[in-house]
Amino acid sequence: MKKILTLFLVGMLLLGAAPAQQIVFSAPEREDARNLSFEIIGKIGGNILVHKESRDIHHIAVYDMEMNLRDKVKPDYLPERSRILSTDFLSYGGFAYFFYQYQQKTTVYAMAVKLGPDGKRIGDPVLLDTTTNVNYTVNNKIYTIINSEDKQKIVAFKISTRNEKEHIIISSLFDKDLTPIEKVRVAVSMPDKNDFLGEFGVGNDGAMVCLRQSGTSQNDNINKISLLVKPVGSINFSERELKVDKIYLDDIRIKIDNLNKHYLITSFFSKVRRGNVDGLYYVLWDMAENKELLNAATVFSEEYRADVRGDGPLKTAFNDFYLKNLVLRKDGGFMVVAESAYVTNRGNTLNRWDYMNGSPFFNPMYGGGYYGSPFNYYYYNNPMGLYPWGGGFNSFGLMSGRNMGSNVNRYYAENVAIISFEPDGKMEWSNVIRKSQYDDNTDNFIGYGMLNLGDQIRFLFNIQDKRSNTLTDQSISPVGQIDRTPTIKNLDRGYDFMPRHAKQTGARQVVVPCVYRGYTCFAKIDF
Repeated sequence: MKKILTLFLVGMLLLGAAPAQQIVFSAPEREDARNLSFEIIGKIGGNILVHKESRDIHHIAVYDMEMNLRDKVKPDYLPERSRILSTDFLSYGGFAYFFYQYQQKTTVYAMAVKLGPDGKRIGDPVLLDTTTNVNYTVNNKIYTIINSEDKQKIVAFKISTRNEKEHIIISSLFDKDLTPIEKVRVAVSMPDKNDFLGEFGVGNDGAMVCLRQSGTSQNDNINKISLLVKPVGSINFSERELKVDKIYLDDIRIKIDNLNKHYLITSFFSKVRRGNVDGLYYVLWDMAENKELLNAATVFSEEYRADVRGDGPLKTAFNDFYLKNLVLRKDGGFMVVAESAYVTNRGNTLNRWDYMNGSPFFNPMYGGGYYGSPFNYYYYNNPMGLYPWGGGFNSFGLMSGRNMGSNVNRYYAENVAIISFEPDGKMEWSNVIRKSQYDDNTDNFIGYGMLNLGDQIRFLFNIQDKRSNTLTDQSISPVGQIDRTPTIKNLDRGYDFMPRHAKQTGARQVVVPCVYRGYTCFAKIDF
């Protein structure tokens, strides 16, 4: 059963009248019930590929451009008697890589296989790395997979925290064809008791970068950060401490600007320990000169606080906001996108200190033993759905978040704050996308998905009315003007969209997962 709905938006976009939008739905499959885990791989050749998993049974669904199901491919290369610990995907124009990890006896394997447009493997699986002498059952992944912006460099790495004073990073660097470039074992000193490693990235040049952070306790503000960079060919990270002058940081992010050869580090900050969020701290670092170009902190004005706040006082307006997207500009400027998100349980509202270091991205808790628990994963490569309750893999029905007892957990996702900065660090403009969303025991239908269309950035999210969801979209122009386009309606056909799990599959195309009568399906939207 195929449903095609063409909707015409009324109003003007940045460059003129809005064109038609075409929405095409896939047919609900009986096997795709609420316990389905999925990930939209992307548009490969002329098909849309989606990975699906239910009760440890995996397959690749192949849809055509009209979202007709063409094939369901069972991965015959996955081990039959081993649980898959994690799956990751990296899509190119004509193929995609499927990364997976599994344990057999006392060894954990990190593997990759190349998929064609038909969802079938091209060639044999490639061994990326192994971890041996694992004398217990592993319940989570050991390796993290990251890639450069141009997708020409791929890194599989693991971190051992067995020694609290010196963490060991073992990383394997590959090119686009998964040809090994180097494998290195790097020791990173952790001089302070509460040091931990933050977000990782890899540049187009293959250099690996991350942040070492430290606070007065494990669940507290950060008052010390260092930029760690390991170029290709080096067996050590260079360390540069960043100036943090009498402020306390929280929710720190790093973004690699390959075009301008910069590292951008951003964070919310407060003027007092565990205080209200006062503004945004940001550092611009020059890759070539290996020096700091900019170190600044912008205090949010009372006018902007009043614009973004919900029902609370001005001083707490940003306390529930978390950095979700950093958008780089060609001229060296950048845009920060943050969303208000929080959880209530038994009538109590959890604050950012309840989410471990006030961050939805990292969990800097230390483990014991040798492998497994001491291999902590501070970086979670999931750009669409990072929330303070720790959502991660695109899974419907399984993402109930932190276990906070048998009572109902209510998840909230509210206003989106957008701030643009000029190359010299001066705040250029700010604006707010207003929304108010909540749901009980699941976070799948709240939040937003973001599409970068070049001349504008569009935000897809649900508008809630008497517990029913209606998909809408709003766009923001390069000068900060928000176009509140008419609601995208689905003619009351019973579809509930999950826009924060959406994936952009073309210059003006996105695939959004949805639920129809309890079954998961997918909608392709062409703008």
